[in-house]
Amino acid sequence: MASYGTMQRPAPSSTAPLKADQPDDSKDSTRKRRNDFKLLCPFNVPLSPEAAAVRIIRNLGDFGLYYTLFVWIILFISLVPKRKVSLIFLVAMTIVTCLYLLLLRALPNSIVLHRVIDKRLVLALLAIVTGVELILTRAAIHLLVTLACGIPITLVHAVLRVRVDLFVSEEACAAGELVPLVAMKTGDVESPASV
Repeated sequence: MASYGTMQRPAPSSTAPLKADQPDDSKDSTRKRRNDFKLLCPFNVPLSPEAAAVRIIRNLGDFGLYYTLFVWIILFISLVPKRKVSLIFLVAMTIVTCLYLLLLRALPNSIVLHRVIDKRLVLALLAIVTGVELILTRAAIHLLVTLACGIPITLVHAVLRVRVDLFVSEEACAAGELVPLVAMKTGDVESPASV
């Protein structure tokens, strides 16, 4: 019968099969490979309070949108059963916030939007207005319970989450070429010809 598919040829430098009296080195190499294997865990306890504070600040910058969405979803779900008016105000303020952020993206060269008016100030003002609207519509207890439950969870995540940088930086990838993983001491990426 004809055999279909790929057939592997033996390498020309293949060694003779092991005899019973020869030691088996494959067990040692397998054991070494197992010892070289490292499991990367994205969570770790910081060594000092300063390290924890640095992690919180960095992770709030990296995961701030996700933390906000987490708290928003909890608040949204808690308002669904009985507080329909508060839910409408929450959705309206969410739409206003999204439109502001889209306006920032649509006009990246606007001096007024990016330099005169601070984005953090506007977002803080929108959060305060949303909180006042929820308090006035008698949903203050929902807001406080949501913040009391959501903020500790996000802070625990921000303290324990470790950044695992297994990729080349965005500046190096912006050229659209394969970038060598060796960098100069000045911080610039070497050209492929010099590697």
